[in-house]
Amino acid sequence: MKSIKLLATILTALILAATARVGICATSPGDAAELAKSTYIYIATVRKDGNQSKAVPVWFITTSDNQVLIETGPGSWKAKRIKRGSPALVWIGSPTGPAFIGKAEIVQDKNLQDQVIEQYPKKYLLARVGFARPSRAKLDSGQIVVIRISPVRDLPGFASEPGTPAPTLDEKPKREEKSK
Repeated sequence: MKSIKLLATILTALILAATARVGICATSPGDAAELAKSTYIYIATVRKDGNQSKAVPVWFITTSDNQVLIETGPGSWKAKRIKRGSPALVWIGSPTGPAFIGKAEIVQDKNLQDQVIEQYPKKYLLARVGFARPSRAKLDSGQIVVIRISPVRDLPGFASEPGTPAPTLDEKPKREEKSK
């Protein structure tokens, strides 16, 4: 049993080391489990002044490598800010759930778009019956866009507080001072 745990720890470390070189990390096991059971994520973006926007609930799916895919209108503030280069601040399940920051981008990859088209109705009853259901026609006409969020790092204890300074993608976690 100890050897299996050791092997899992080594594999996790190797995966994190390999992905750290490109600036994107694998979703933590805890976040991956939370994403698997959650219906919503709450997403905020970074305004031009460096402060976080209001976190809003959105439908989502995850890819096989735990990237998050959402769809939205191209005129939404999140789409505009992401197009400008804003990262995504994500809370899983609730505005007080586990949080992470991720690199966000509008994707033109038809395979990723097709995943959203196919998976939303499987996950969401309202999409299955036709309400807010993404489609190829909506994507091709520019009515909606697909956004990919690639987790960069967890934000333990990070709160959604619109108008307060947002973390950056490259910010190093602050070390807690040890008491003497």
